[in-house]
Amino acid sequence: MSDVLALMDEWGPERVVCVSDARTGMRGVLVIDNTARGMGKGGMRMSPTVTVAEVARLARVMTYKWAGADLFFGGAKAGIAADPASPDREAVLRAFVRALAQEIPARYVAGLDMGLTERDAAVVQDELGDRGAAVGTPHALGGMPYDELGVTGYGVAEAADATARDAGLELSGARVAVQGFGAVGHAAARRLAELGATVVAVSTVHGALHDPDGLDVARLLALRDEAGDAAVKEYGGRLLDVGAELLVPADVLVPAALQDVIGEDVAARIQARIVVEGANLPTDRPAQRVLAARGVTVVPDFVANAGGVVAAGFAMDARYSAFRPDPGAVFAAVSAKMRDNTAAVLAAARAQGTTPHEAALALAQERVRAAMELKGRWRR
Repeated sequence: MSDVLALMDEWGPERVVCVSDARTGMRGVLVIDNTARGMGKGGMRMSPTVTVAEVARLARVMTYKWAGADLFFGGAKAGIAADPASPDREAVLRAFVRALAQEIPARYVAGLDMGLTERDAAVVQDELGDRGAAVGTPHALGGMPYDELGVTGYGVAEAADATARDAGLELSGARVAVQGFGAVGHAAARRLAELGATVVAVSTVHGALHDPDGLDVARLLALRDEAGDAAVKEYGGRLLDVGAELLVPADVLVPAALQDVIGEDVAARIQARIVVEGANLPTDRPAQRVLAARGVTVVPDFVANAGGVVAAGFAMDARYSAFRPDPGAVFAAVSAKMRDNTAAVLAAARAQGTTPHEAALALAQERVRAAMELKGRWRR
């Protein structure tokens, strides 16, 4: 228990619920970090390596993401320690949500994260017999399938464009490297190409594609539909080692895969002028300081990839509605929010003489603290 207690500070987590099921072998955890601004809302992930500390760290990111976007939900995250490729995947997922029936949807509404899809959100609703138990469900069920629509990656690209404008760089014609070609990375690459950027590198677990003259994003997207992560192999050409895409010559780098991929050593060798964090927690603080000292602008994860929470806000409102959310309205709101928030954070960082991470964190914490004080939760 001491390791769970060590996770707690003045912000949270307020609730850590660990569950297991002997029949399916399910083991999982729900972390509700801070509900001062609203009920717990965040993605649910499935991975063999899930830990309580990892989920708690991501729940804190969600607290700051909701507050940074000035939307009124609280940070939460759920994790299932299982292989998403297992034939027992659905049984494990159903066991997990059954075990959390007192929490979902009273205190927490599930969303999508690593290892889970829109169909899994539908399974959560089915298992609990409640349309309000999860968001991100398929279009056929009246949901907002924001991974399928690519809302988060779209928002990352909008943040990249806003950052480029702030730096006096025209995104059209700029070279962009994207780490990851999953739900976020492929959608970011698609939107970046629409905005006129030249995507020079993409990567998956199979390796990194690099072409200084630009990759054919439309062809890559078509190959992804057919072959998934193996699209980079099917595209043809020599594959670089995974991680090399972070270091290729580029104007903008979008790490949109896993957390903790950019430490001090990598930060010292990145050639991009702008880093837009599509993934959660891709850089650590020492790396952020190195990048700042080198004059590299970094847009923090809980600002850059908050397009998903904007879409989730619409989906939360529509959980019990007979009408689907309007994707056009969602994309318009994502674009406006991402561009405005990015510009505000970069301006605050300049005014305060801090990094964008520090400026964004201060803003989010100020909003959460104000809510905690108003509700009598903050110790003065």
